[in-house]
Amino acid sequence: MKKYDVIVVGAGISGLLAALTLSKHGKKVLVLEKKRHLGGNCNSYMVDGYQVDTGAHAITHLVEGPLRRLMENYFDYLPVFEDYGRYYVRTENTLVKVPSNLKDFVTFDVLPRKDRILLSQTLTKAFTLSSFGIDLSDKSVYDFLPKGLSKETYDFVDTISAFLSGRSMKETSAQRVLSGSSFVRDSITQEQFDAMIGRFEPKKNQSAESILASILPYHLHASLQARMTRVTQPFTSLERLATNDVNYSQGYPRKGLIALLNSILYSLPETVEIKKECEVKSILVQDGKVSGVETDEIYTSDLVIYTGFATELPKLIKNLPREYTAHLGGIVHSKSLTIWLGLERELPEFNYTGSEIWFKDFAYWAMPISNYDPSLAPKDKQLIGFSFVIDENKSEEHELKKAYNMIFHTHPKLEKYVDMQHEQIMIPEKAAVTINGKFADIRTPVQNLYVAGTDTDKRSMGITRASYSIIELLKILNEDGNLH
Repeated sequence: MKKYDVIVVGAGISGLLAALTLSKHGKKVLVLEKKRHLGGNCNSYMVDGYQVDTGAHAITHLVEGPLRRLMENYFDYLPVFEDYGRYYVRTENTLVKVPSNLKDFVTFDVLPRKDRILLSQTLTKAFTLSSFGIDLSDKSVYDFLPKGLSKETYDFVDTISAFLSGRSMKETSAQRVLSGSSFVRDSITQEQFDAMIGRFEPKKNQSAESILASILPYHLHASLQARMTRVTQPFTSLERLATNDVNYSQGYPRKGLIALLNSILYSLPETVEIKKECEVKSILVQDGKVSGVETDEIYTSDLVIYTGFATELPKLIKNLPREYTAHLGGIVHSKSLTIWLGLERELPEFNYTGSEIWFKDFAYWAMPISNYDPSLAPKDKQLIGFSFVIDENKSEEHELKKAYNMIFHTHPKLEKYVDMQHEQIMIPEKAAVTINGKFADIRTPVQNLYVAGTDTDKRSMGITRASYSIIELLKILNEDGNLH
């Protein structure tokens, strides 16, 4: 029986980030992963000479977002990010930039002019309400839209909603579209991060905000900053609506997602031990407090971080409160399909950096990742990922056939250049951001048992969302006296 300071269950991106951060705070950490591979949905592997990622990814909020804070404070090795580029809509004839501000909507002739005007008015209304502190999380995109729009416009909005939440516009909140379109930008300054984790080290070249923090008690500084933000935010936010650029601080890691994964793994100190193919059978609790985990053997710890599906917790712990178990049962997820196509040559219709959406019939999101880094494909060849939100009520075979038919319908000349094809079916987020969908609290009813991952935070998506969760975890651990 071995004793550790912390046991982390799961070695996906959330589990590895938890292990990295806690080890840098002096903890001896054990990570347990039931699969053979680390990284979960943050990984890459080779297929017939092409390097595919586990799904197509755009990593957001790279200037002052959560991943940036984690990298600057805990990584020993930093990945290099390529500028993400643009988002486009694929039409029958060309690519059109996805509108990211009111000016773009005026010229977005993919949709009828009347609909564009109505959407602009609706977006302004939603953004104004959100800027002044009115939460739109409980109002669906569909309910917020004006009535009488064309089917084409409804299909477009439905597609955007699906790729932001994994669900239809009737299930997606208006707030999620605002934040996912980068109209609402979350940032975490270094000063804010230091406050979250209980570190108040003086900084060189202090900003006005940090100087304010140094001369005022924290609660007064925070109160004043909140007042200033309430006054200025609505106006700066409304200005952003007119000038917003959708690719703000987004990137793709050079050498693929595995480069980000390796940056984490190479940054782990020797105090972190990882066991693969080691499935946790139960989480041990004694007198209401966590005491360790059971696999084929028992590992003890007074602190456990669970990063698997929160819906699975009741299977690992006996006698959880009924209300808590029922809440976890309200978490919903979505299923995605990614088809990777390796092409014998680089095609002019994919001569861009960024991604495209096709919103008619069976919608897709496509991303030619070898345009960021040609080494991801054999010389003079091209690698493109096509991602779909699939219907869980239909067979995977049906959805797969439908997806291929859609790709080759949209690009009729594409099939003859296919050199490699590979399919992935996965759950991209542990909890979909829907109107009625629930999220797990980081704190659990069991003392010193915490949950982290994309089913604990609704901000952003993918790796960025996982990073938000880890920063919130660190904040809560600090509050509970378990970080230092």
